[in-house]
Amino acid sequence: MTITGNKEFSAIELDRIIEMAWEDRTPFDAIKFQFGLAEADVKALMKKELKFRSYVLWRKRVENCKTKHVGKRIEGINRFKCKLQRAITNNKISKR
Repeated sequence: MTITGNKEFSAIELDRIIEMAWEDRTPFDAIKFQFGLAEADVKALMKKELKFRSYVLWRKRVENCKTKHVGKRIEGINRFKCKLQRAITNNKISKR
């Protein structure tokens, strides 16, 4: 179990959060919706869990990625995930 802030996450949940953070099309709002972590919490978690160089690469990628921030997204994109991503296990959003 990993504790982030006041929340405790299992190894599977932690892996999913990291996976969602790496995905270009998954905004921080989706992570907040599913796991209750704000963007700053995700950044802190990534800094703690990744190697330093991987974290630096991820931050550069996130800063330049318009799809990670809902405010920067193109108006026509109103979903959290790609249509082809339904098969991902443990994804509560796709199981609605």
